[in-house]
Amino acid sequence: MSTPLLQVKNLHAGYGKAEVLRGIALQAEAGSIITVIGPNGAGKSTLLNALMGVLPATGSIEYAGRSIIGLPLEERVMLGIALVPEKRELFGSMSVEDNLVLGAFRQVRLRNKAWRDQMEVVFELFPRLKERRAQEAGTLSGGERQMLALGRALMSRPTLLMLDEPSLGLAPLIVREIFRTIEALRQTGVTTLLVEQNARAALEAADHGYVLEMGEIGLSGLAADLAKDPRVVDTYLGASRKPAAALKPDA
Repeated sequence: MSTPLLQVKNLHAGYGKAEVLRGIALQAEAGSIITVIGPNGAGKSTLLNALMGVLPATGSIEYAGRSIIGLPLEERVMLGIALVPEKRELFGSMSVEDNLVLGAFRQVRLRNKAWRDQMEVVFELFPRLKERRAQEAGTLSGGERQMLALGRALMSRPTLLMLDEPSLGLAPLIVREIFRTIEALRQTGVTTLLVEQNARAALEAADHGYVLEMGEIGLSGLAADLAKDPRVVDTYLGASRKPAAALKPDA
């Protein structure tokens, strides 16, 4: 059996003395899409920030067979990990093209002389960005800004791409386009860790899923199986109006 690209065990993380994540365990096979769903405040963004090195964490994080638990963010980026944060964090006064160029930092540091070729890959995925390549990022629509944030991350040619709520605040048509792109990335060998409140879309796109509630993994399994699990259906897929209750795995 091959070693997973990402293997997380007994992960604890939080803010100061406030522990948010407790004993998280998950893994992602190379080239797969895994998703973490759960309510607001469950710790989903904290998880991504801990994996990226933005927040200190304890436990075990292995990436491509090596421990990265103590590595700073910059070194994780150089190893091929990229995060598209919920707030996108674009440079609004800079052009679309210049934002993409900044995303190629890793490839420039690796002295890849063909780093600009990746821009054409991004433009093929998002033709609208090519049309607006000279436009200031701050003038783009919400959907276009999300495309740019995703395209900027792809400029580094990541092996592991982590997405924090990519559908947040977007129209359904744009959400479908974003998810089509996520699924298309599978064909390029990119492994995607998708954090989403849109549980239905996330589980349809993913191979494997995890339900995170109150800082702990309550359920995990094949995404197709989770999408049919009565507890997930009842709590996340709109079949019940009752408040979400903590999900617990079968005994």
